[in-house]
Amino acid sequence: MSGGVDSAVAAARAAEVGYDVTGVHLALSRNPQTYRSGARGCCTLEDARDARRAADVIGIPFYVWDMADRFHEDVVDDFVAEYAAGRTPNPCLRCNEKIKFAAVLDRALALGFDAVVTGHHARKGTDGLLRRSVDLGKDQSYVLAVLTREQLDHSIFPLGDSTKAEVRAEAARRGLSVADKPDSHDICFIADGDTRGFLHERLGATPGDIVDAETGEVLGAHEGAYAYTIGQRRGLDLRRPAPDGRPRYVLSITPVTNTVTVGPAEALEVSRVSGERPVWTAGPLPAGEVECEVQLRAHGEPVPATVRVDADGLVASLHRPVRGVAAGQAVVAYRPDPAGDVVLGSATIATTERAGVPA
Repeated sequence: MSGGVDSAVAAARAAEVGYDVTGVHLALSRNPQTYRSGARGCCTLEDARDARRAADVIGIPFYVWDMADRFHEDVVDDFVAEYAAGRTPNPCLRCNEKIKFAAVLDRALALGFDAVVTGHHARKGTDGLLRRSVDLGKDQSYVLAVLTREQLDHSIFPLGDSTKAEVRAEAARRGLSVADKPDSHDICFIADGDTRGFLHERLGATPGDIVDAETGEVLGAHEGAYAYTIGQRRGLDLRRPAPDGRPRYVLSITPVTNTVTVGPAEALEVSRVSGERPVWTAGPLPAGEVECEVQLRAHGEPVPATVRVDADGLVASLHRPVRGVAAGQAVVAYRPDPAGDVVLGSATIATTERAGVPA
């Protein structure tokens, strides 16, 4: 129970249908005062109190589990290391993979519980497969696609058939004080929302060049390549305009040379994506190619693709180019289905290609 409206209603629904429910709040910060305060974030002392009050209203036991060290090692340190390596990680995805459905689920099963219930907006069908939420604007199946089939078998998502508006209205009817609490935003462990400043504090200043991809000309300088991500336009602070006078976007980040390469918007177009550490939850690995849709960022638009996956990785050939695909994000494969798009599997994006040319 995070202290928000979604997990509170999920717990209430689970208790109402007869499950023996225990509320658990995760203490994830080594120093809670360094995390966000107020309603903009999560993982604060205020959130812990809100979660406890919700548990009292529902009438279920409530505990706080300290997982700060595990969270710091598996999520925060991973976040910093990924940026240092020139990639753009998704910490929510990593938190689901390493904390909520690994550390928490393992402890829950060891204590005799059958499943973890969360407030994620996603559905699990009678076939055990993960599906998108009916509320596509709040769908969180993308950040759950890292879960294995065994983890899904021990997971319950009670909110997948409801819109966020319906969840809030139900919370109000149940007398839960978090009914109108705003959703959390940004990254919970970055107190002021300044990702660049957070990374600078941990990685230091590492000056380097911003180079034009087409001419090789040095157009500007940076204080750390980790401060940039693929597709970025703002904040480049170029010393001189590109030779053709057109806007420039970040095309690639090369930590070895500490170089940020920029170019025109059309150079961002990617036609092929390769992923590592694949997870295929829809059943055995397919023997051949799969026609499906893929999503390449948390709130990205699904794109038709041909996917081939094996134990070593996943390759998605996109049926139309997509711009701004960053290594470190997830490529998630979906099968369109009348009952709701089914998550087939996922992988962490390792490389991309532009019309056959490595990006």
